[in-house]
Amino acid sequence: MKNKIQRSMILIVTLALLCSYSLMTIVIYRQTLGIMETELAQEADYIRTAIRISGEQYMKDMDEARKETRVTWISAEGKVLYDSTGEQNALENHSSRKEIKEAKKSGTGQDIRLSDTVGKEMLYYAVRLEDGTILRVAKNMDTVWRTALKVLPYMILIGIAMALISWFVTNVQVGRLIRPINTLDLEKPLENDVYEELSPLLERIDRQNREKEKMEQMRREFSANVSHELKTPLTSISGYAEIMMDGLVRQEDMRGFSRRIYNEASRMITLIGDIIRLSKLDEGTIELEKEDVDLYRLIRDIVSRLSVQAEKQNVRIEIVGEHVTFHGIRQVLDEMLYNIIENAVKYNVPNGKVSVWVGNTLNGKKVIVNDTGIGIPKEHQDRIFERFYRVDKSHSRETGGTGLGLSIVKHGALLHGADIHVESEVGKGTRMELIFHEEQNTSECT
Repeated sequence: MKNKIQRSMILIVTLALLCSYSLMTIVIYRQTLGIMETELAQEADYIRTAIRISGEQYMKDMDEARKETRVTWISAEGKVLYDSTGEQNALENHSSRKEIKEAKKSGTGQDIRLSDTVGKEMLYYAVRLEDGTILRVAKNMDTVWRTALKVLPYMILIGIAMALISWFVTNVQVGRLIRPINTLDLEKPLENDVYEELSPLLERIDRQNREKEKMEQMRREFSANVSHELKTPLTSISGYAEIMMDGLVRQEDMRGFSRRIYNEASRMITLIGDIIRLSKLDEGTIELEKEDVDLYRLIRDIVSRLSVQAEKQNVRIEIVGEHVTFHGIRQVLDEMLYNIIENAVKYNVPNGKVSVWVGNTLNGKKVIVNDTGIGIPKEHQDRIFERFYRVDKSHSRETGGTGLGLSIVKHGALLHGADIHVESEVGKGTRMELIFHEEQNTSECT
């Protein structure tokens, strides 16, 4: 970071100096050009006055004195009468020259161009004399550029000095800026007294820390719950098996003991299966592709599979609505809906009823499960989707619940972008809605 800032500062200084030098060169060029124009006009006036007094002989007498200025005398027809270079006989007609044309028209003329005679860029100034001839004086433009180039070494020295100063200042300043960052207490980010600009970052770190703590707490609770849930049936199985192994069970009771061992083993298998499914949903490792699923037909199959259990508990299940197709993972959708409808049967009352409605709404595909069961107290409704959370633990154990069913529902809903709404009142039953949004149907999940 320090090197990057230093490079940026040096680059800025360099660009600033280049811009300054460019602007300065333009200013110097304009100023020097203005001075040269004034000098040429004055010199032309002096020569014109001298010609008026002494005639052509003045120019011949002053040849040696004119070292920096080229003087040319041109007839009204454009013929070169005199040139300080001594090449007047070899020079072509000058009537087409820009400065000559302007002088004939307005009395004076000026131009800057490359001279074919001397091979240099020249500034020309022409003035019309009383007899109609043209007096032209010219100076080499190299003077202008030499003046600008004289500044260049100083600009280079200034640039080097500014680069060194920038390097030193940024080295010190960046060190001061980074020092509070290097000493941040990331465990307690909001307690750091640093720059206001870092507040959003520290708040985000604090949120992440809280989320990590929550996840770690949930992981510990999950591990503890799994251990407890597995220990209970294992203890029962071990106890029953030990009694049977020691021959303490009468022959007529063997069937009952075997049935208890079988039930506890089945409970363990169900629990382990739920844990595996939940872990896959957590890790996003579901390998099944999405497909078009008829929710009405899927629910009808689930109701058929639950019919024996519902009959044992004297609960009637009905399904109404229409055939709707949702693009999702069939197995996950099956587990979600099965768990919701199974809970509606498990926690119902004798002669109770479960009604399932499926259809299209303005918000998307919707499944509504109503039951006339025992209901969920208000204070528990926000926690029923937590792992191993049970409102009535004794009733859950009697019905063989693992406490993971609604967690699977929640994770399946997240996987499909669905919303879950729960309404319940103790003694009056529960209403659970699943809303599958259309915009979620375009993505594939593997």
